[in-house]
Amino acid sequence: MKTVAWIGLGNMGYPMAGHLRQSGGCDVVVHNRSPEKAARWVNEFDGRMAHSQLEAARRAEVVFISAGNDDDLRAIVFGEEGVLQGLDEGAIIVDHTTTSAVVAIEIQALAKKHGIDFVDAPVSGGEAGAKQGSLAVMAGGTSESFSRAEPFMKAYSSQVRHVGPPGAGQLVKMVNQICTVGIIQSLAEGLHFARQAGLDIPVAMGALGNGAARSWQMENRWETMMNDLFDFGFAVDWIRKDLSICLDEARRNGANLPTTALIDQFYADLQAMGGNNWDSSSLIRRLNTSQLAEET
Repeated sequence: MKTVAWIGLGNMGYPMAGHLRQSGGCDVVVHNRSPEKAARWVNEFDGRMAHSQLEAARRAEVVFISAGNDDDLRAIVFGEEGVLQGLDEGAIIVDHTTTSAVVAIEIQALAKKHGIDFVDAPVSGGEAGAKQGSLAVMAGGTSESFSRAEPFMKAYSSQVRHVGPPGAGQLVKMVNQICTVGIIQSLAEGLHFARQAGLDIPVAMGALGNGAARSWQMENRWETMMNDLFDFGFAVDWIRKDLSICLDEARRNGANLPTTALIDQFYADLQAMGGNNWDSSSLIRRLNTSQLAEET
């Protein structure tokens, strides 16, 4: 049985590690900053708990990481108790954190010097996809590294794609976020317009469901958006973190992202309204609030 480690049991990592354990063939050792959550995971999925990330990495063939940002990832890999110190030559690090491409390339280069493979593998599909085991993974790294990591990632994914060299996974995730927020803002404006026009919105959405405007966001979010329900999903704080990565990379590569920059400021408005933990589809609340302000 292969021994693998999982570092980070947040809203995404917890169910992903669970699917990996339930897939069979893996002894999964988990570590989390709050040991209570790790203990709960162990009880639920019959795995093992490590008291440090270094302890988790010892004797592991693969280490999966699901952290918060670049600094978190660097600390997990390079820190005094970092996994790099515990891994044997030939092991693999698979990072599912959404980070900059810069840090992915940095880690891959150093890991290679230690004889360790690295795959940057951000995911799309949100918490629901993690729980259902239906995530989409976009993986960057060498073909050999990807081939070794792919069978494990299939445990919690419906699609796993090798998209290019180290860092490419993160760059493709940036494209995903740029496109997603544009769709959400357009859907918010369309729904807001439909309400102001006095349309029967369920009828309108039914008419549009198989047309050119169809999207995952329309299918899964129009009702919650119209019912002003946002206490779930991918938080505004997290989407702003991801957009800051996109905008930083655009400054490096010369891309023009005027709409993305504007929508990032719309999310800043939601934060100012206290919506840090609202779902990213809450962009419509900003439009509705503006309308209410005009009416009063």
